[in-house]
Amino acid sequence: MTVHRLRKIHTIRQKRRKHGTCTLDYDDERLWESGYLRARCKELKLEEEYQKYQVRLMNSYLGVFYILHIAVTVIYVAQLLLLTDHTYRVYPDVATHILLVVLMLLVLSVNFFEDFVIRHRWVRVFTSVVASLLLLTADLGLNAYHYIVHDWPIISAMDIYSLCMIYMFLPIPSIRAAALLALFVSVLYVLYYFQVVYFLSKYASRSAHTYDLFMLDVFHYFGFNVMGIFFRMMNDTMVRSSFLDRHQFIMEENWLRDALHQEAKLLHNILPPQIAKTYMGSIKDKIMQADSDTEFGLRNYQSSMAVQIHSDVSILYADVVNYTHLTTTLSVEKLVMVLHDLYGRFDMAAAIYKVQRIKFLGDCYYCVAGLVEPDPDHAENAVSLGLSMISHIQEVRETRDLDIDMRIGIHSGSLFAGVIGQAKLQFDIWGADVDIANHLEATGKAGYVHISGRTLSNLTPSMYTILPGTEEAQNDPVLQKHPMNTYLITGTPSAIPSRRVTHYRWHQSAMDIKSRPNIESWSSYNSVTEELREEFDKMPVGGLGWYRRCCRYGEAPKNEMREIGLFCATFKDKTLEKNYLQQPDYIFKGSILMAWLIGVCMIYIQIIGNDDICRLCVAGHMVVFTLLTFLLFISWYKKVCWWRDGQNEYKKYSKFSCIIFHVYEKIQRSLFLRITCYFLTIGCYYSSLCMILVDCDKNKFDLEFIESKLYHYDISYTTCFSPWTFTNMMALILGMSYTFARIPFALKTCIGCMEAFVYLLILFFEYHFVFQHSNTTAPFLPSEVAHCDRILLMLVTLYMKERRIEFNAKTNYRLNVNLKNKQQAATATNQSIIILLNNILPARVVDIYLNKLAQHELYYENYRMISVMFAKLMNFKMDLPSLRVLNCIITEFDILLSRYKEYYMVEKIKVVGCTYMAACGLDFSMVSSVRKGRLTDLERDRSISREETLDSNDDTYDGVVYLMTTFALDLMRTLASCNRAYDSMPIDRSLSSTEIAIGISSGEIMAGVVGASQPHYDIWGNPVNMASRMQSTGLSGHIQVTEESAKILMDYGILCRPRGLTFVKGRGKIPTYFVELDENLSFVSTNPNMTLESLKFLSNFSGEEELNESDKGETKGSTRLNT
Repeated sequence: MTVHRLRKIHTIRQKRRKHGTCTLDYDDERLWESGYLRARCKELKLEEEYQKYQVRLMNSYLGVFYILHIAVTVIYVAQLLLLTDHTYRVYPDVATHILLVVLMLLVLSVNFFEDFVIRHRWVRVFTSVVASLLLLTADLGLNAYHYIVHDWPIISAMDIYSLCMIYMFLPIPSIRAAALLALFVSVLYVLYYFQVVYFLSKYASRSAHTYDLFMLDVFHYFGFNVMGIFFRMMNDTMVRSSFLDRHQFIMEENWLRDALHQEAKLLHNILPPQIAKTYMGSIKDKIMQADSDTEFGLRNYQSSMAVQIHSDVSILYADVVNYTHLTTTLSVEKLVMVLHDLYGRFDMAAAIYKVQRIKFLGDCYYCVAGLVEPDPDHAENAVSLGLSMISHIQEVRETRDLDIDMRIGIHSGSLFAGVIGQAKLQFDIWGADVDIANHLEATGKAGYVHISGRTLSNLTPSMYTILPGTEEAQNDPVLQKHPMNTYLITGTPSAIPSRRVTHYRWHQSAMDIKSRPNIESWSSYNSVTEELREEFDKMPVGGLGWYRRCCRYGEAPKNEMREIGLFCATFKDKTLEKNYLQQPDYIFKGSILMAWLIGVCMIYIQIIGNDDICRLCVAGHMVVFTLLTFLLFISWYKKVCWWRDGQNEYKKYSKFSCIIFHVYEKIQRSLFLRITCYFLTIGCYYSSLCMILVDCDKNKFDLEFIESKLYHYDISYTTCFSPWTFTNMMALILGMSYTFARIPFALKTCIGCMEAFVYLLILFFEYHFVFQHSNTTAPFLPSEVAHCDRILLMLVTLYMKERRIEFNAKTNYRLNVNLKNKQQAATATNQSIIILLNNILPARVVDIYLNKLAQHELYYENYRMISVMFAKLMNFKMDLPSLRVLNCIITEFDILLSRYKEYYMVEKIKVVGCTYMAACGLDFSMVSSVRKGRLTDLERDRSISREETLDSNDDTYDGVVYLMTTFALDLMRTLASCNRAYDSMPIDRSLSSTEIAIGISSGEIMAGVVGASQPHYDIWGNPVNMASRMQSTGLSGHIQVTEESAKILMDYGILCRPRGLTFVKGRGKIPTYFVELDENLSFVSTNPNMTLESLKFLSNFSGEEELNESDKGETKGSTRLNT
């Protein structure tokens, strides 16, 4: 509800259009209206909590009143005893005030029993009424006593104080109740003086202006009641607004915390925390630095390699035997269901044995034991997992009647683990020992775990059945480079220690990815949570240390006391103070209305208080009235238009109205303009007050006073001003100076002290003789002391009350700022996680996984035509310098991909080792159907479907093959540019002799997310398998494609040279083709016209991007590498 959050970003919706018309935007002001705030509390079911907070807050005000009233009583009694000539005459006053303070404090002390007061809400009003009547009875009773017994008409000492007490300190929850009580007290005071002053002839004969003095009192009380009512309304609005602010901030913080926790769990299930933190911290810093950059993404983020060395781990590679045959015999949907079942089981087993799954590629599943944290049992855990995987696949084979088995290889050693590249970040491992584990799997035997001698040395041989390794392993060229003995192991997985079961349960709970809470459902909460109640209990109720110590609620932290000044309650942090003061004032019109009413009262009081008013004074009053009315018109014109036009947001207003709206909004948002209006109002008041002094002839008053004493008649105040009228007007001005909203408290305090100082100069020096001979508040108490008491009491009362309100407001503001800063940090972290997630999974998959799918649920999409590419960088040593080069090259590939991804639907799938995998055509609008498969843990089926939304012909689908091949060609160009860049750098020449072998296939595939503990987006189908085989059986510097893809490319005018029959594992010998390229790495055309058609197709596919962008990217990539 505060302006720093709920108001729109200083963008006024009143846009100037033709003929100068505009619309009226009343949204911000409406949020600060008391009716809206009360309705909002009820809507959010917070009214009960607000009432509890109001009890605490009013009790804190009551605590301040205790101090004030005791101090006032002590000082007043001391004055009576020390400053009166005949002390015995004031003994009744002394006794009455001492008894009064005791009775009032006893009656009001009931309110400090918070639970009792909450259950019996009438107690607050009842005790307030009793306390007010006690003060009223004591005050008027003393006046009547002195008048009847001593014939001494005295002025009430506590009338204005009692009104301040009712409006500012007593725990009356309702503004209406407080106003009724204050009006009742005012009426009793007026009736008393009306009875004594007007009807009793003894006194009436002494004053010829009794009726005028009576009306002066009426308007004085009216002015003080106006000020008190406005004070209560303003305070209630500010308190409710702060309360709703706190509620909304807490709810937003909880939502951000839950969202952050949820997305962090998903992220850490994909990337290890130590790797994710490296990327997330850098992205978060950039978000915090450029908070307003809405287009920030990973393309703005300069990628860096995050790789760690792990020296003592065990690497496990597993491969599904007969997978290639499955891809040709099973439907894609059934194939993915089988893989999800398998990988879900494998993930659960990996969690049990504390093995970190890295990723899977089709039928290949590899993981590492001892990676997340050092584990001396890493070899045993890896072997146990391998045996468990064999057991699981045998179970799946039997239940699904499939001819599949498992071949597993395990090697212990060291590796590099981390993330490279810039797009679709995925955790991976590299190193010579990784290659050994991979080849142990490839040369292993189905149903066995193939391990190296180093792994065996870390095992207890008696626990397993150990057989010699395979002959293929002895003949493998990679394993021959590292002479070793290999072994086949079978047996039963080791038992699971209890600590691992605990870890497994924790791992499961960490995988429970729940949907985000719906923000719209906040208002439907049946009750306020305990957390909210605790936060509401922390809301400040004041700055008195003793009160916080003796009460269990409202304890403000010590640092808050240190941050806020003692006297003027200013923030010691100047920036924080400036931001607080520059908040817009949406209750400005209320302050102006109060100022106008009080100004009218003062003008009327001066007019009726002087029988012969000067012409200059009349002109001055007219100017004052005009200025105040002009401010009233400016501040209320917008509200009146809103009322008049039935809250119609679309009504067009005239140019004149638009100017008024604009001026008023400028004043609302400008501290300087508000202070200017404040000083203008104070100046108007003092000009009226000065006219009273100017109209006073002191010499004539002195002469009349002497004659009245000599000839025994009452002096007439027509010659000069009435001293008590002047004092009461001064008290009104002082009250208005403090009550004006959204003015710096330090400024109001300075103005109030200056006003009191000027008044004391007038009282004791300039017009001392006039004040000295006016009525007093107690027998023999000097009149000037009585006048001084009223002004100083008003000043101290207002200061203590306003300082308490200012302290609470600033403490709330400080807490909200701290909460907002935490929200910004959480939001930045949340955004960095989302950026990473969207850079790991497709955006729609992230949204579905976070918001729609249950845990472990299979999500997949069927695509009619997708082109898949595997591109492997050759001649790479798996050491740290080579990884740096690999990171740079993959990053350049990703930068190239960003253009293809945006315009040509090319999606990076993953990087495995040195192999770059991508697909073209994964457009959500081209999906044949979207389903969610079986939930493995809940054993129930759900499905959602999506109709095909793109009515396209076969040419559009075939175009993905051409796009994929074009991207592959650009990869080759980018690699050539990288090689040229490295040729000019002083590094090992072997690092710059990188070549690339590319394989492409196309057809119907399925994409989706599988796996239990680590959501993994992948694609499956025969095209994926064939693209991998095209790469593995291809040649460096060539793009090998299947016969189907070659026919499509030749239709687009690209020459494809037959290679002949090539043996493909699982398919036998099939015809394959090389895409023909010239020496400039350009396509060789079969027909120039067909090439032109291809260019037109590519341009139409993107809608706006040109083909030569890839060449530009190549040049830019070369420049970056040289840098």
